Amino acid sequence: MTIRTSLVGGATLGVLIAATATSGAYAKPHAKHARHAAPPAASRAEVDALKAEVQALESWREQETAARQQDQQQLQDVQGKLADAQARADKAEAQVASQIETIPTQVNTAVAKATPKPGWWANTSVSGRMYYDFSHIDESSNLGKTAGLALGSPTSATVPIASGNKGHSPNGVNFDIKRFYVSVDHTFNSVFSADVTSDFLYDYTTSSTQFYIKKAYLQAKLSDALIFQVGAADQPWIPFVEDTYGYRYVEFTLIDRTKFGTSADWGLHAQGKVPVGPATFGYNLAVTNGMGYKTPGFIGAVNRSSTMDFEGRVNVNWKGLTAAVGGYEGKLGQDYSGTLTFQTAARFDALLAYSDKWFRLGGEYMWARADTAGQITSPTADNSFGYGLFGNVNLTPQISIFGRYDWVRPQGNSHPSILNSYYNVGISYEPVKIVDFALVYKHDRIDRRLGDTGTFADQNFGIANTALLTNGTYDEVGLFGQFRW
Repeated sequence: MTIRTSLVGGATLGVLIAATATSGAYAKPHAKHARHAAPPAASRAEVDALKAEVQALESWREQETAARQQDQQQLQDVQGKLADAQARADKAEAQVASQIETIPTQVNTAVAKATPKPGWWANTSVSGRMYYDFSHIDESSNLGKTAGLALGSPTSATVPIASGNKGHSPNGVNFDIKRFYVSVDHTFNSVFSADVTSDFLYDYTTSSTQFYIKKAYLQAKLSDALIFQVGAADQPWIPFVEDTYGYRYVEFTLIDRTKFGTSADWGLHAQGKVPVGPATFGYNLAVTNGMGYKTPGFIGAVNRSSTMDFEGRVNVNWKGLTAAVGGYEGKLGQDYSGTLTFQTAARFDALLAYSDKWFRLGGEYMWARADTAGQITSPTADNSFGYGLFGNVNLTPQISIFGRYDWVRPQGNSHPSILNSYYNVGISYEPVKIVDFALVYKHDRIDRRLGDTGTFADQNFGIANTALLTNGTYDEVGLFGQFRW
């Protein structure tokens, strides 16, 4: 607006000067000392009009200047009010933030006042696991459906305690609970904790479900590299292979299925793992009673042995690869006071497996000598050996197909013709974590030379000392499952 007003004023003054100059230029000269003539009336009117216009423009400029000054004052007033409002808002925000910071402390204080004093249960947890199946079993031999098979015996005057299936064939359809564990774990502090795990199992001798203590130990964890357990705890080998195999709810592992070892025992246990570069080195050592978790030693009891057994394992894990070796040596709890023992049980174990998110493939080997309690007090002992192969392919994160094959010569010295072969195939489905279903087919077979009267039984079935028997088979198909919490 200032530039426009100046231009208008300048133009007006220019017109006035030009008009005056023009008037003088066209005036006629007069004689010396003559009076000047008056300007024409039209020129005077034009000048007056221009002056009036200049005055109007000047008045308009003054009004514009006053209005602009008023606007600037109003703008300054508004800016001042905004600055004051912002300052008050910042102060209020700081006060609210300060109050919010005190809320967690106030809540924790209130909760602490309302929470009762913790008891022993505050650091105690309860967990469980069940293996079950709904399946059809078909046992037979070369002599028929039941002839030559170890079906046990019913109670009678000569056999007061029933054994096996009490003389009955297990053939048919049934729902079975293979195992049911309930565990109570308590943590005392960052070092000490305790575990008690019960095992419920059907006892054919009493026709009732029996309660066992599978694990009961006090643990001292000094670090990941050194953990001590005192009491009944996992043995070094079988639980380790179960974790690598992944399908314990379908079948026992090789050593457990053929009864050449036990999964838990009473004694002193030490274990740990140490990172070594990109790999992890692990170990597990146990000094135990030797008779398994079902027979703890008691003062004055016949199962209190004079010596203790040893079992150990070392393993290396590297980028999905697992390699392990282990061994066992001892009297299997048969070294009673006053009892002569001729043999010492020994076993060598090895495992190699690889797994990733798509598949798992592994194998286990075992060799054993004097592997049963009866051989410890016998002048002669058997050698046994065998192997197992297992694998699975993950079709999806929830669906897998799996299979396994075992081969064992259980009595290599006394009855070398006895051979045991086993396989299973199936498809598993895991809808949620640690809830598994599997459709499975199992085949278990025991072969023996004609005329050999040796006996053998695994966890599924067994053969008797019938002379004409050359083979027995066990077939099972059905739904197998597990759940944990």
